[in-house]
Amino acid sequence: MNTLLPVTPQLGAVMVLLALAGAGVAAVGRLGHSRAILTASVRAAAQLALVSLVIVGAIGFLPAAALFLLLMYGVAAFTAGRRIVRGRASWWAALPIAAGVVPVLTLMLGARVMPVTGMVLIPVTGILLGGCLTATSLAGRRALDELRVRRGEVEAALSLGFTPRDAALEICRPSAAQALIPALDQTRTVGLVTLPGAFVGMMIAGSDPVHAGVVQVAVLVALLAAESVAVVVTIELAARGLFSE
Repeated sequence: MNTLLPVTPQLGAVMVLLALAGAGVAAVGRLGHSRAILTASVRAAAQLALVSLVIVGAIGFLPAAALFLLLMYGVAAFTAGRRIVRGRASWWAALPIAAGVVPVLTLMLGARVMPVTGMVLIPVTGILLGGCLTATSLAGRRALDELRVRRGEVEAALSLGFTPRDAALEICRPSAAQALIPALDQTRTVGLVTLPGAFVGMMIAGSDPVHAGVVQVAVLVALLAAESVAVVVTIELAARGLFSE
């Protein structure tokens, strides 16, 4: 069976070298993420190895697939929340992620454009959760940073009669909205700069290019819709002070 990258000892050695190189460059450049690069690389390998075993059983049994999706959602909410704020307030990140993913999945399932099988639900939901995780964490962090740095402007808006929510929105929304830029760039340059996983995977599996392209466009558009909702909800939560540390 053809694969994108043949699994060989040489591939393992290259992966180790790349992880060490990334950590080394981060150290030389004083980025402060050398250890995180190594830790993330090791975790990715271990987690994917474990998930590969679990997902084989979950794909063929719908209740198991549903439980696996809930686990993915919980991890996404925890990770995004931790990036935004520490403490119990971090769990508010679960709301924008759900607000982005659930309506998109409901529409796709309700319109019957996506079969209700673990083989399809797990990867598509995973893509949406991953996108909303990134959008939520970026929007939340940028919103809080703006509100902290530009506190004087918030107070000036309050003195002009703005409500606390509206004053906060005026200050944090432009910066936090930039969390959508990665998804926008990915969609705008698809096929020209990047060939996303869904497209490449279907091509390797033997699908024709037109079918693979249509599926990939559907995934990208769904991702944009989900992330847009997640960003809007995240900004609203930040403006209302629910991510207070």
